[in-house]
Amino acid sequence: MRGITAWEDDPLSSSAAAPVERPVPDLSHPGLGLSVVGRQPAAQTYPRGTAGFRYWSAADSLARAVGYWRRVVPGGLRWHTGRPLVVDLDAGNDLNAYYDRQELCFFHAEVRGVTVYSGESPDVLCHELGHALLDAIRPQIWNAASIEVASFHESFGDISAILSALELRSLRDDVLANTGGRLARSSRVSRLAEQLGWAIRQSHPDAVDADCLRNAVNSFFYRQPESLPPMAPASALSSEPHSFSRVFTAAWLESLAGMAEARGTGAGALASAALDAGRLLVAAVGTARIASNYYAQIAAGLLAADERLMGGEFRAAIRRAFVGRGILAMSSAAAIAAGTKPRGAGQRGRRPDRLPTIDVPVDGRAYGLRLRRLLVEAPLGATRWSASSAALDLGPLAPATPDRASRAFVEDLLRRGRVDTASLDRRAADMPRGGRTTHVLVREGRRVRLARRLVHARPGA
Repeated sequence: MRGITAWEDDPLSSSAAAPVERPVPDLSHPGLGLSVVGRQPAAQTYPRGTAGFRYWSAADSLARAVGYWRRVVPGGLRWHTGRPLVVDLDAGNDLNAYYDRQELCFFHAEVRGVTVYSGESPDVLCHELGHALLDAIRPQIWNAASIEVASFHESFGDISAILSALELRSLRDDVLANTGGRLARSSRVSRLAEQLGWAIRQSHPDAVDADCLRNAVNSFFYRQPESLPPMAPASALSSEPHSFSRVFTAAWLESLAGMAEARGTGAGALASAALDAGRLLVAAVGTARIASNYYAQIAAGLLAADERLMGGEFRAAIRRAFVGRGILAMSSAAAIAAGTKPRGAGQRGRRPDRLPTIDVPVDGRAYGLRLRRLLVEAPLGATRWSASSAALDLGPLAPATPDRASRAFVEDLLRRGRVDTASLDRRAADMPRGGRTTHVLVREGRRVRLARRLVHARPGA
């Protein structure tokens, strides 16, 4: 039987001392197929460090991620383009990776004599595929001018990396053994993208965690992101989406740990809980209201989906994790337990496109742009039945208004140099690939709109 060798974990993980033997992966999944740029090398074992090894190791990781998500998403789901998703494993010199609705792009860079390929890490590969998967499930959030929505996109990518890793029995056994069966402890699964984190740390020592790019085990408590600084060291929270994503990811991992404990002990219980965790997350994403406090809407959606799909089996685990982190106010959790469903949550047959964002004009002159009206897709405002996050002192926290949320989002982007302000003078074909900008200004007749180009893998890129 033919086989390949591949990394089962990040190349710099302490447990990834050597590649492992794996069966030849299949990338031709209906609706969610993948097309890797370049000539496919023969399916065989290659020495690590070679292009053939990187190809098949990446294919193995991506196939594993698609295989997982196909078991939990609605049947017939397709990528945003409706075609196989293009994967470029080496799109040039950069210390980054991105998804731009057309393809997954990975890069290489030399750092202290070591050539780091972002497409060699299963964590980075499965994170970027997570962006594409979320875009397929809920394309309406792609352009939402909301810090929490953008941060959730990053959290979903990290969750995709975690769930894809847990597909491997060897990783489940190792993590359970090294954490004493407590998944919410730091482990090789919670530590994401160790190699990319190391490379970034060489030039920006405080930009990422000390042992990885991001650790899903942390002690951050929810804060309204509009009140946070646009940048901060990794030890603190900022409104930058990669930074703020850690609040949701940590709560989600704690809820998964509680779900696994509810199922029993051992790798089998963890695998079962991981599958159901994905089902609940997909269900919550499909119905959650696109509000400025999007985290609270997703958390409420998880509780509603658990009640509908699992008969409330994981209610305690989900509530404990998301209330404990302040993502869901105690009053909102209590209302859901009493049978009050947040708007949009758990409503069968409700189409996601009936829960839109709203166009809000922003005066671009306030930011030095020669634009009187810059249109952005703002999140919806609060309603009587919207879920709330917790205030730092007592009770629920009033969400930011659509106007404030969208203005804070635009100002953050401009502060960090993420908007291509010269794009109005260029054709789309002339726009540079990758780079620092994630958003562009697009002319629509006499109007100008802020649109997302891509999502980066790393902060400060």
